[in-house]
This record gives sequence, structure tokens and C-alpha cells, in this order.
Amino acid sequence: MTDMTKQKTDQTVKNSEQQRLEKIRNIGIMAHIDAGKTTVTERILYYCGKVHKIGEVHEGAATTDFMPQEQERGITIASAAVSVSWKGYKIGIIDTPGHVDFTIEVERSLRVLDGAIAVFSAVDGVQPQSETVWRQADRYKVPRIAFINKMDRVGADYFHCIETMKDKLGAHAIALQCPIGSEGEFKGVVDLVSMKAYLFKEETLGAEYDISPIPTDLQEQCENLRAALLEELAMVEESFMEKFLSDPNSLTEEEIHAVIRKGVIENTIYPVLCGSAFKNKGVQPLLDAVIAWMPSPLDRGATKAEKFDGKETEIMLSPSNDAPLSALAFKIVTDPYVGKLTFLRIYSGVLQKGVSILNSSKDKKERISRLLEIQANQRIDHDSFSTGDIVGCIGLKYTTTGDTLCSLDNPVILEKIEFPEPVISMAIEPKSKADREKLAQALSSLSEEDPSFRVTTNQETGQTIIAGMGELHLEILRDRMMREFKVDANVGKPEVSYKETITVPSEAEVKYAKQTGGRGQYAHVVIKMYPSEKGAGNIILNKIVGGVIPKEYISPTIKGIEDGLQTGVLAGYNLVDVTVEITFGSYHEVDSSENSFKICGSMVAKAAAKKASPIILEPIMKVVVTSPEASLGDVMGDINRRRGKILNQNNVRNIVVLECEVPLSELFGYSTQLRSLSSGRASYTMEPSHFEKVPQKIQEEIIKK
Repeated sequence: MTDMTKQKTDQTVKNSEQQRLEKIRNIGIMAHIDAGKTTVTERILYYCGKVHKIGEVHEGAATTDFMPQEQERGITIASAAVSVSWKGYKIGIIDTPGHVDFTIEVERSLRVLDGAIAVFSAVDGVQPQSETVWRQADRYKVPRIAFINKMDRVGADYFHCIETMKDKLGAHAIALQCPIGSEGEFKGVVDLVSMKAYLFKEETLGAEYDISPIPTDLQEQCENLRAALLEELAMVEESFMEKFLSDPNSLTEEEIHAVIRKGVIENTIYPVLCGSAFKNKGVQPLLDAVIAWMPSPLDRGATKAEKFDGKETEIMLSPSNDAPLSALAFKIVTDPYVGKLTFLRIYSGVLQKGVSILNSSKDKKERISRLLEIQANQRIDHDSFSTGDIVGCIGLKYTTTGDTLCSLDNPVILEKIEFPEPVISMAIEPKSKADREKLAQALSSLSEEDPSFRVTTNQETGQTIIAGMGELHLEILRDRMMREFKVDANVGKPEVSYKETITVPSEAEVKYAKQTGGRGQYAHVVIKMYPSEKGAGNIILNKIVGGVIPKEYISPTIKGIEDGLQTGVLAGYNLVDVTVEITFGSYHEVDSSENSFKICGSMVAKAAAKKASPIILEPIMKVVVTSPEASLGDVMGDINRRRGKILNQNNVRNIVVLECEVPLSELFGYSTQLRSLSSGRASYTMEPSHFEKVPQKIQEEIIKK
């Protein structure tokens, strides 16, 4: 082959790879519980030809809700991955949970997505959990399109929803459609770019629709909305603004779509569409919007990583098959048929079956035995996957959520996923000896799958303690233990996961010396301890100079201090937001060892904490209560009795929305009490907010326990 021919071939391959990446969209569907995420996903699968019958959530038949617990409760618990084709584009979809107890599922999904559809209820607008997921998406700078669902419901108000997006989310939300009718009269939408009406046919389950001129009674409103839309888009790009100011009628549909796409990718605008997924209206224009405005892996650009060389050198990985392999494990599932299934997002390079790769987070070699395309609960085998793909892997032994996988000769580490601290715990024990081993296996598998689920052992009682994000979270996990792992276990009452911290600086010195015949043990460590900023976590700094503690003993000392901070000095809860400086020490040529410095590190951490005026912190929950006006007095009185603070009050159509902060310890059994106070008409949501010092009297009670 001549050089010229080779160059042409390489260029052709490069171009086709470019085209493939341009036609990939990895998106998530996120919202408050019951806004209709899973119903939207089901309609997408149906219209893209992935399923031939629409599965309904209320019938327990949704394709992406395939866990028994999801089908029974009608909620999404685990984010499910599917991929579909629409007009020549490949769309990878992750349907995420709306319930706050499973917020980690949303968090890790957003980390690997290129865009998201935020679904809102046309009746309720922005609800508490939709605020949470929106802020999560803000943190990862994920481009979004909004879909106002349930336009057929009584009380549906598209424009009010857009206003709540602006008020509550601070989002630059722009109407791209105008609904034709509302509530029972909702028939379709007007596209404000093409200025055409889409009327969906009920007899074909919305698969067919008529494109017709705008109804006469909506003509003026649509023209005003279009003028407002163009005005907003003029702020996105200067050349568009010039054309808009000189001759707005000369703007083509292609130019308008290009500017919308630019604004979406840059996170400066959030287009808003509407429909009724349940009534099969408005889903196809939503799919068209995904391919027209959502970013491809190319648009998201290079991914930030660090070289795995101990120097933490920052590098950028371009989204290309020619680049070295880099992929992030964002989810692990224990599958009854294939065993441990790891979900990966490939950021660069090609992943092949049977090839050895490096888990750089663990510094372990891994080998992939099978690569799978995931279609909810169906698996399709492939030999390889490329940049931009979301895939399932079998055969990874050491990999857990948040780990980086890369090529052996180009090791890199991708940015990690941050996991929240659990707020609720309970004791668990097997009912029989036969269950003991099964329980250990089940807990190990479940904590691998779910990083917000923690398993520890109480040093004093020897009890196994499980901790999670809420009562429902632990209830689901307990249910899974019984069904999937056939474990029969007794569980204690849910308890609050308190924390401990310190309030004043302190110093401590410990000499650990033991002589047991032959070689002894010797370690000597001096530390300073002082409070860190709230939420900063624990920081351990090596300030040793002159080698008074040799280099090889520093790491075990730090490990010992970390272990010492795991159990506080008041009631045995984790110490948090503490900075420790290792300032001095000594060693013995013969008797010193890594183990002796590790033990000494743990002892000196506890000694310093005792002197630093320790306090107990309790988790405070952000609680949003929606109550009829008639029950407001009783509801507010009850919140005050629970040591709650009311931060905000909004009145919406005879309904009052209260935003409060309440200690988690006061919220056990709250749902029953709230129903009783409001004759079953009030509801609430809650999510972890922050930790706060417990009152002295309660601290004394906790210590006594």
C-alpha cells in the first residue's frame, strides 16, 4: 500500500468514526417520583421499535422496572440502561429513580451521561426531588431538555410549570412548544420553530400523527411565543442576534436549531417541551429534540484525567477510538444468571473481549470474559465496544463503582464519583448458622452494588450494622436479601447514624512499647488535632522533618489515625471534619514495625480527640410538606414538636408547601402521623441536608445508650 493510499484509508476510517460518534446520544431521564419518567421511557422504546407492546408502570410491566420490588411498588429503584435507534441515531437511555433514598443512582448516572431529559408533572411543576436532581445535574454540568408531562391531567398548566422552573431552579427555561388544549382536551403541540401543529392519533397509540397548520385560535399566541423564543436565542450567539435584529423573517429552521443546540450544550438555555406520555402524545418530538439539541460524546469534548504515575499529572483524553482506553465503572449488579455485571462508560479507545486491562483505582489487572449490550433485562453479546458506548462487562473481579479501567501501557485515573454518607442504620443477624455464610455473601454483594449502603461491625457488641440513605432504602435491601440470596435474618429497629467531631485544637503523644520475649514492638507518635471546615472531611498531614519517623512508617501511621477516627470517643460514632498533623515521633531500629506504628496512630488519634472537647452531630433532613390549608396549623405544630425549623412557606391553589429542616431522629413514623393530622391529604418528601450539634440533654442520652 502506498503512503498516499494509506493516508486516504486512515482519513476514511477517521471520518466514519467521527460520524459514528456524532450520532450517539447518552441521556438520562430524571425527575421527582411519579412525574412519569418510566412511562416516558416505555413510550420511547415503543416508538423506536424496541418493544411491541407498551409496558405500564401501574400494571408492574414496565421494561426498565424489571426488579420485583420495582414492579410491586411502581417505582424505579435501580437505574436501568437501554439503547434505541431513532432516525439513524443511537440513543443510550438510563431511567433513574425519583425517590430520594436512591439518589446515589441518579448521582452515578449523571456522572457518565452527556445529557438529560428532566420530566416535570404539568400539575405540580417543580417538586422537591426534581430540585435535588436538577442541582446534581448542575454539579456535573449536564445539558438538559425539560419535558412537561401529564398535560391531560386536571389542573395541568404548561406555562405555570415553566415559571416554577425559573423561580425554583433559577433555570433559563424557554418554551419551544405551545400545547393544543389542556386537561381532557389536550390534543397535541405546536412546534414554535417550524410553526406547525402536531396532532396525535389515539387509534394508533400516538405512533401516527398529523402535521397541520396552527389552529386559528392559537395563531396570535404562537406568534408571540416564537418572537419571545427568537429574542432569547439572540442572546446565545452574536451572528444570530445581528440577523434577528435586521431581518427576523430570514432566519431558517436550521439556523434556529443550531443556536438551540449551542445553548443547550453550553448549559445557557433549557428548552421546554410538553405532552402526555400515558396518552401517547408528544414523545416523538421529544426524540427529535434529543438528536437535534443534545450533545454527542464529541460535543462534550475531552475528558479530564490524571496520569497513573504518582505525580498526579493532569491530562485530557480525546473521545476517539485511536486514543488509549479509558472507562469508568458506574454501576455493579449481581445478576442471578451471569453473576457480577459491571456497567462501564467508555470515554476513549476500544474495549475488547478477552483482553487484559488495568483497574488503575485498585492497581489490579482485570480480564473481561464477556461484553454485553444491555437492553433493560436483555443482554446481547459483542466482541468489542467503542468510545461513547455504555456497556455491561462480565469477569471483572476487583472493580467497584467509581473505578477507572484503562490500557496496561497507558494507565490513567478518571475523576471519582462522590458518595453521600448514610444517615440511618440497623443491626442485622442471621436466624440460623446456615444463614450466617449466606448473609455475609449477600451483604458483600449488595455493598459492592450500592456504595451508599455500608456494612460495619460494632466493636463492643460484635453486631453487624447495615447503614443506608433512608428506611425505604434499607427495606428494599432487606427484601432483596430474602428473595435473591435466600437469607433469613432478624433486623433491629432503624437507628440514626450520628457523627462525632471536635470543637477545639489539641495535642497528644503516645509511646507504644511492648516486650513479649524476642522482638518487641515500639512506636512513638506526636500529633496536633484541630477542627476542619464543615463538610471538609478528615485531613491527615505529614509534617515530619528530619526523618524522626522513617518514610516507610508514615503510611501505616496515617492508616492507624484513619482507623482511630472511625470510632469516636463519646459514643463510638465516626469522627468527621478533623485535621490531624503528624508533627514528631521516634522509632527503634529493631522493635519498630508497620504494625506498631499503625496501632500507635490509632491510639494517639483517640487520645487527641478526648482532649478536643468532642461533640455529637445529628443528621438534619430537608423536609418539604405539602398540606391542605385546613390542616396547616396541626402540621406546623407537629413540626415544631419535632425540633423542626420552618424555613419557607408557599401557597399554591389552596395547598401550602412548607420547607423545613428537621432532625432525622424525630422523623420515625412521621408519614403515619402526617396522614392522621390531614385526613390522608398531606404528603412529604425528605432528603439529607447537613449535620448539626445535638442539644446537650440529647447528647447525654445518646452517650448513656
